[in-house]
Amino acid sequence: MSDSKRTPLYGEHLRLGGKMVDFAGWDMPLQFDSIIREHNLVRNHAGLFDVSHMGEIEVEGRDAIAFSDYLVTNSVSTLKNGGIVYSPMCNENGGVVDDVLVYRISNRKTLFVVNASNKDKDFNWIDSHVKGFEVSVRDVSDSYAQIAFQGPEVEEMLSDISQIRLNEIPFYHFAVGRVNGIKVLVSRTGYTGEDGFELYTEPEAAIPLWRKILEIGAERGVRPVGLGARDTLRFEACYMLYGNELNDETTPLEAGLKWTVKLDKEFIGRDRLLAQSENGIEYRLKGLEIEGKAIARHGYDVVDGDSKIGWITSGIFSPTLGKSLAIAYLKKDYWKSDSKVQILIRDKKVSAKVVKTPFYRGSVKSKA
Repeated sequence: MSDSKRTPLYGEHLRLGGKMVDFAGWDMPLQFDSIIREHNLVRNHAGLFDVSHMGEIEVEGRDAIAFSDYLVTNSVSTLKNGGIVYSPMCNENGGVVDDVLVYRISNRKTLFVVNASNKDKDFNWIDSHVKGFEVSVRDVSDSYAQIAFQGPEVEEMLSDISQIRLNEIPFYHFAVGRVNGIKVLVSRTGYTGEDGFELYTEPEAAIPLWRKILEIGAERGVRPVGLGARDTLRFEACYMLYGNELNDETTPLEAGLKWTVKLDKEFIGRDRLLAQSENGIEYRLKGLEIEGKAIARHGYDVVDGDSKIGWITSGIFSPTLGKSLAIAYLKKDYWKSDSKVQILIRDKKVSAKVVKTPFYRGSVKSKA
């Protein structure tokens, strides 16, 4: 008997032939079809993801905006209601506790959407810093199911059943209304490099909403997509995966997330990031293109001759680009594009070069 938690859509995954695996303590589908076919479906048309394992933490009260702003490196105070910001949430040493999405629900309420593996850690971290702020913090994860519909054809298809004008939701914003008569919060962020929406609803509404989206997309081949393709899609677009690119030791500046760090305000970890901004950093996250088809896995060493100069955080053979690619932390002397390095793959040195990221940019909307 599994001790893993199950989303409201667990039975649907079994019914549809999902290959289930343990992920951060949850029974989740790794794939329904082949990972590559699911990957290509999202790139070219649309695919449906169950992301109900993600955590949701609500901050409410008179100081909700100020407190949320203090917790993260990016700016919540400059958001308008209905806006969303992506941000690292740092510890005192500037290491990343988690990378989160902060939804500005109102002047008195925000919603933190956090990684499933970090939900309890994040809640305890947030709750431990409330002193001096008039706020309450609640773990509301059990109140939500979350479905992500991703791909270049999503807006057109979902508009057929949406009572919300989806074309009026800008990138990194949300609206509350109904889809197929079901009350939802619909946001436009994404984790695939393609356009798409996240639909937050009550757990008991997840199955009818899921089935309806699959029904309306059936003629265009819309199918459910598992965690396997979710990872290959996010990798090509160079989105962070906590535990790979980010952890409690690495800082946002080292991870190439300078754009998320607003040093003109106070936040936890600011002193370390200010020092790094002024003095520079030793390692930084960069993209690599690898000769041949060998795959560089998380933790593999990057070398120059006999000297270790970095380490791999993620690597795949890209289904979209047809190349072996990796993301790695590299020493400063190797940051320039076309810098030559080697990767130790099964005790063999494999040649690679530094390339610009993201590797791929699809139909995802722009803030501009």
